[in-house]
Amino acid sequence: MRERVYSPEHDRTNSLGWLAIWWIETFCVHGPGDVQGQAVELDDEFAAFILDVYALNKHGRRLYDSAFLSRAKGRAKSELAGFITLFEAIGPARFAGYAEGGEYYEYADQRYTYAAGEAMGQEITAPFIRCLATEESQAGNTYDNVYFNLTEGPLAHTLPRDAAGLTRIYLPGGGEIVPSTASSSSKDGGKETFSVMDETHLYVRPDLKRMYATVRRNLAKRKGAEPWSLETSTMYMPGENSVAEETHNLAKKILEGKTKRQRLLFDHRQADPDTDLANEDELRKGLQETYGPFSEVMDIDRIISEIFDTRNDPQDSRRYYFNQPTSSKDAFLSAPEWNACHATKAIEKGEEITLGFDGSRKRSRGVTDATALIGCRVSDGHLFEIRVWEQPEGPAGEGWEIPTAEVDHEVRQAFETYNVVGMFADPAKWESYIAVWESEYGKKLKVKSSQQHPIEWWMTGNRSYLVVRALEQFQNAVLDRELSHEGLALTRHVLNARRRIGRSGVSIAKEHPDSPNKIDAAVAAVLAFQCRLQALSKGEATKSTFVPRRIR
Repeated sequence: MRERVYSPEHDRTNSLGWLAIWWIETFCVHGPGDVQGQAVELDDEFAAFILDVYALNKHGRRLYDSAFLSRAKGRAKSELAGFITLFEAIGPARFAGYAEGGEYYEYADQRYTYAAGEAMGQEITAPFIRCLATEESQAGNTYDNVYFNLTEGPLAHTLPRDAAGLTRIYLPGGGEIVPSTASSSSKDGGKETFSVMDETHLYVRPDLKRMYATVRRNLAKRKGAEPWSLETSTMYMPGENSVAEETHNLAKKILEGKTKRQRLLFDHRQADPDTDLANEDELRKGLQETYGPFSEVMDIDRIISEIFDTRNDPQDSRRYYFNQPTSSKDAFLSAPEWNACHATKAIEKGEEITLGFDGSRKRSRGVTDATALIGCRVSDGHLFEIRVWEQPEGPAGEGWEIPTAEVDHEVRQAFETYNVVGMFADPAKWESYIAVWESEYGKKLKVKSSQQHPIEWWMTGNRSYLVVRALEQFQNAVLDRELSHEGLALTRHVLNARRRIGRSGVSIAKEHPDSPNKIDAAVAAVLAFQCRLQALSKGEATKSTFVPRRIR
């Protein structure tokens, strides 16, 4: 499974990556480890990633200010970051025009000839590169690889004697490579041209996050050098709010169209979330999916033994070897459980559905809670987003409020588009609107919350037993694969939900009351599914007689 975010202008044919691949394979060797000192031959997946990070726009400017590479433990992503660091430090890593054909780049008696129309490269003036690591006691795997190449590899001749040290590498012609940790001297004021942030799923502590934020700010200072950053990571533990999690959330918002002018390249690969950890054949297939072309050099049998070892937490195995984001211990549903039910299905006009609605108009510490309208097809339990309203981040969210008229219109449009047999809505803060919906649509509904209030379905108050029961039925349906779902915001909200144990049983809530991680779409999905269950119990799921027309 792949999750990728690209610019609309992305085109691998317009990239300095072709030159970068040649340069790395010509001048770099593997760093410390079993194959140290051996020549580098990039596999297709990593070669493609290099083409992506060096993609250009039509003016020859870099498309991306930051890139994120998420791969399983042992995939050599830190080593790849080291090769890119070397290219940024010494190689022709910035645009120098388009070739007419026959031009060439030459270094250390090696020559690369450009094809007609290919992007040509030139060295960066006084490159300043920072390699971030989490521990003071070690410089980081990326820096170790760079240091080995510049002291014992083919590139060692490029540096004066004693120019490379464990705390700093001075580059010929000016520039340097510096390893940094959170406890190092202040990083503010730097003028980085490139920065590597290794294993950002570990960047959880405030000091590490401040280090990351400071270096990212520094990257905006040198326009001519077109600075950028590369994050490499194994998947994170949701809820820890690591840098990796925050970057993934940004990628999701870009895909949802909820943020503007973002220049992020995001590339994540994981095994199928449905992989059975007790089935050796599925384990082998899942590991091959996760590691891709690199699986040929991995000790797959050893990893399978580690997964079967009862001393190891299965959630850790999923995260480290399958690169799946695993959930916090109090998660309502884990990411593998929920993602295993994902499906993309067409919803036809006139189909029987139920609706779930959870609205909010409350502003909490400057952040307005979300409002969600979720549909559920009666015939198969497929959940889908009709609309989710969330406060935009940054300046666009200043003074933002839920567009109540727009919400009202979307509800009415759903009734016109589909055969809505029932709608359950938590009326808190929306009592007047729901009263109008009940007045206009209540008599037509085949499934009613009550005769007096056919749509009102309170999630609070004296109904704790009913809420607990609805949540349990929803959770069981996910675990037993009796429902399916699609929608990025829906998934995000479901995985944000945390279990809270009360007198009546398990309910759900945000991780804390002021958390920006919303769960409103999860509540709406539970209501839509509960309404669907009641429709089935009443025998209201009937075969439609209309001729469906696909909604575009």
